[in-house]
Amino acid sequence: MFPELPNYHALAVLLLTVVALYLFRRDDIRLESSCLGVLILVAIGFEIFPYHEPDGTHLEAIHLFYGFGHEALIAVCALMIAGQGLVRTGALEPVGRLLGRLWKFYPRLSLLVTLLVAAILSAFMNNTPIVVLLLPILISVSVRNNTSPSGMLMPMGFATLVGGMSTTVGTSTNLLVVAVAAEQGMRHMGLFDFVVPASVAGVVAIIYLWLVAPKMLPPRESILESAAPRLFTAHLTVAEDGFAVNKTLADLIEHTNGALKAERIQRMGSHSDIRIMPMPDVVLKAGDRIRVSDTAENLKEYEKTLGAQLFVGKQAVDDEHPLTAEDQQLVEVVVVPGSPLAGSTLKNVRFIDQYKMVAVALHREGKEIDLYRKLGNVTLQVGDILLVQGARNQIAKMKNQGDLLVLDATTDLPHTKKAPVALGIMALVVGLAAVGLLPIAISAMVGVMLLLITRCIAWSDAGRSLSTQVILIVVASLALGEALMKTGGADYLAQVFLFLTQSMPPPVILSALMLLLAILTNIVSNNAAAVIGTPIAISVASQLGLPAEPFVVAVLFGANFSYATPMAYKTNLLVMNAGGYKFSDFMRIGIPLAVAMWLTLSIFIPFYYDIV
Repeated sequence: MFPELPNYHALAVLLLTVVALYLFRRDDIRLESSCLGVLILVAIGFEIFPYHEPDGTHLEAIHLFYGFGHEALIAVCALMIAGQGLVRTGALEPVGRLLGRLWKFYPRLSLLVTLLVAAILSAFMNNTPIVVLLLPILISVSVRNNTSPSGMLMPMGFATLVGGMSTTVGTSTNLLVVAVAAEQGMRHMGLFDFVVPASVAGVVAIIYLWLVAPKMLPPRESILESAAPRLFTAHLTVAEDGFAVNKTLADLIEHTNGALKAERIQRMGSHSDIRIMPMPDVVLKAGDRIRVSDTAENLKEYEKTLGAQLFVGKQAVDDEHPLTAEDQQLVEVVVVPGSPLAGSTLKNVRFIDQYKMVAVALHREGKEIDLYRKLGNVTLQVGDILLVQGARNQIAKMKNQGDLLVLDATTDLPHTKKAPVALGIMALVVGLAAVGLLPIAISAMVGVMLLLITRCIAWSDAGRSLSTQVILIVVASLALGEALMKTGGADYLAQVFLFLTQSMPPPVILSALMLLLAILTNIVSNNAAAVIGTPIAISVASQLGLPAEPFVVAVLFGANFSYATPMAYKTNLLVMNAGGYKFSDFMRIGIPLAVAMWLTLSIFIPFYYDIV
């Protein structure tokens, strides 16, 4: 018999959960806005329509904001800052250099070593710094060997996700599942409590990513180099009989259909030259020099349209003296989490002034966006790749700053004397949690304090490393999870799930629960899926009269199967753009990987936890 409908509060929360999951997957609505809206709606709902639990306890709406002080969120934020410390100091540089040397001599073996290193490191730290470390190395290898990097980048990215699910600190999803399960009365799982089943599935995954996946991936190339032409800086000298004489700068801009971007105007005087700000009402005179940076085609068009002479320095541009851009390089840079460009625009961060470079094109999610004229007003996202042009020394400076990931086919990595200190602090954080001396939230906060005291990072670095998206999705998901538990919504979902899987043995029910979470995590946020799935798993185990831990672990693993879509996890987007992948490539490689791990764990977990 199908379970009876729960109370109105539970139905309302279930409906809001469906709405929330729909909003979380919308690309046209910022995830932060969706999370904040859901959080406010659930709080206002319980404030206007109070709910009393069966024991008479009143559910205080203000308690739904407890996620902002939740230990899992504190641990997640502290670990993000600690990861930023490793990036800023270049603490992982020795690993990168060792892999770079190995790739020169043993490419086949090097891919296996790279996958293993990526997986092992991701078990103890956020996988984003690891992906940021390995992307330039693998791209450098492909450039040296004149091959496509597609056979290496996606397997490496997936290896970090596989490794991340093996410990409680591997991903924010793991921390949330463990913390929510402990709040529901289950024992607090230790750092390595589920490392054995994760390792068994990890072996299957690594073999697949090493031997099978590279052969299934078609060669892909980044389209940026051919998508955007090189920019040249030149001067347009106003001729006496040209259109520009006695015209305002606004007239010139209008005459070029808004394309002309004057950087400065230089007026030639008898004793000295005068620099004039390029204001719209400036009236131009014969001999004035207008400095412009643009493509060769556009510069020649301005010369013709405005009746001006094109110069580079003192040399007129003609067939014998073409445009040149000395000491200028084109490089691809990736917007990474924590970058000042993430969620902002080039104009707002004053990109040209700050980095002394010019952005000429943008590549996003496999789509070419050649927006030189409007690029400054585009809100950039994590994973976006910019094609920028600048002097060699400015590119090196950008790389050392660590604000952006430079894909310039070199293995030069930022390194400071603080690197061993940052690495030691990270080891201390993990060690204290591993032996049980301190909870991970406290040990991670101690690590942040030590990083600041030792000046491995500054407060500005700590602030940039925090993700508003992660914070709000955690808080909103915790609020929904709490509301589902308190109103009985989670129990109702568990009853429906058991009704649909009735007469099936417990191992099959556990497998079905893991599959459900695997599908959900590729559609919505994995954190949201995990927090909502954990109470359901505990309720399912309770109604079956079985231990909750194997079902909670199944939810944890299922929520980590973020392989089938590039949007399922933020590092997928970094890998997608850097490798020039298409959406279908993730499905081609990710779905078989998820199925292989699901089948492996569906067989192993019941035996390991003795629920056969």
